[in-house]
Amino acid sequence: MNINYIIGVVGAIVVFLFGCIASVTIQPTFSISFNPGNLINFFDPASILITIGCTIFIVVASFPGSMLKNMPKHVKIILNNKLFDPTSYIDQLVELAQIARKNGLLSMEEKANEQTDPFFKQAIMLIVDANDQDKVRGILENDIECMSARHDAVAAMYDKASSVAPAFGMVGTLVGLINMLKSMNLEDGAGDLGSSMGTALVTTLYGCILAHMIFGPIAQLLRNRDSEEILCKQIIVEGVMAIQAGENPKSLRERLLTYMAQKQREMGGEEKAAA
Repeated sequence: MNINYIIGVVGAIVVFLFGCIASVTIQPTFSISFNPGNLINFFDPASILITIGCTIFIVVASFPGSMLKNMPKHVKIILNNKLFDPTSYIDQLVELAQIARKNGLLSMEEKANEQTDPFFKQAIMLIVDANDQDKVRGILENDIECMSARHDAVAAMYDKASSVAPAFGMVGTLVGLINMLKSMNLEDGAGDLGSSMGTALVTTLYGCILAHMIFGPIAQLLRNRDSEEILCKQIIVEGVMAIQAGENPKSLRERLLTYMAQKQREMGGEEKAAA
């Protein structure tokens, strides 16, 4: 579970609500008072309709249905911190290298069929079938590039929503200001001007919340997951290339560990020693 994401979003919401209802006085003495009734000032159905509704429909208009229907899957991906573990791939590749050195490349076919990762299975089968090294590397690297392009398109969907939401917040503000000015009667005074202006500005608030508390973090986390998956697949490519070349398993582990940060390498070594 991605605790950082949950803490960050929930914390931002709590701090926002605290700022809405709290009143802090510093002089003459420090004091904090709370007025939960202030929250009603930030609720406006028309603003919700304009900002959230228009943002959703523009995203729907901009992206294919196949991408939109996977949005629950995207949330699941960002909440899962353990989707891609480089050390597990390194361990499997070292084990495969040991099998290949003892029994030959053909002996890895059984291990390939046990793989749940389609990319890993494909990589193993390519060398089991005795394909040329350049061909194997070309196929796998092209697969990685295409996968990254697909992931970038998904993150772009949330980037689009993040940019559209504040824009429609401003649109809602303009709508509110126009209605306010049209209905303003200067002969009767401007007693309602403050409340009307507040209602007009609520839409900008909604747009900023959607952009920076909802869509922005999702886009960034999806790109982080993409980087993690690319790293694991690069490790697989280098690993199978080394296995095909007959590299020593110990040397292979040392080479693949260079893809990881020093702390991760040390942690992996400690886990191996404990095992």
